Amino acid sequence: MAEIGLFEAMYSARSLRKFKPDPVPDEVIGKILDAAIRAPSGSNEQGWEFMVVKDAAQRKKIGEVYRKGGDVLKALYTDRVKPPHMSQETYDKLMASAMYLIDHMADAPVLLIACLKQLPPSGPPPKLPPEAASAMKNLARMTGSSIYPAVQNIILACRALGLGTVLTTIHMFYEDELKAILGMPPEVQTFALMPIGYPQGKFGPIKRRPASEVAYLDHYGNHWKA
Repeated sequence: MAEIGLFEAMYSARSLRKFKPDPVPDEVIGKILDAAIRAPSGSNEQGWEFMVVKDAAQRKKIGEVYRKGGDVLKALYTDRVKPPHMSQETYDKLMASAMYLIDHMADAPVLLIACLKQLPPSGPPPKLPPEAASAMKNLARMTGSSIYPAVQNIILACRALGLGTVLTTIHMFYEDELKAILGMPPEVQTFALMPIGYPQGKFGPIKRRPASEVAYLDHYGNHWKA
């Protein structure tokens, strides 16, 4: 298919959860993986690893794990309040789509799992100023910076190639079970489970809150007006 521009991809790469059964050629998955590894990572360590799952039996097992995670999500969302920027109709469509994927993850012809291999540090821990040592509690958030840019590249590459996908994480409620299915070692952690396929639905346009509501200039609360 004809290539699209970067901004067109960003403005139309909706979260899509319903897929046709058509197989995705390996060369297309190869392009997506090649896009993923062009992303930046902390200290350029490139500690990412990607599990590509095409086997139907494996996808079914992963779908069962995802369904268990979905049950946890349903419990968490029992009394969830609709975000104020969304209409009730839009919110209902979002939730219906999410609930559909809980029962149909295995239907996607390809499941792509984005991971990081995190080896233990070598040598004794460094001597840090007390305030810096206290900030180590934020390390989990820092870690994502080495894999989520690659995930975004995957999303954009899928859009450019006419494929749908969505970033999901609820498998992590039962991550050990998923890792056992795939024979993954302890030092490899999963950060996203992404179903990929030719979509039944349509791409964008994407509606978002305007930048003037969420961006500030020089001081929090001083809204960006440009």
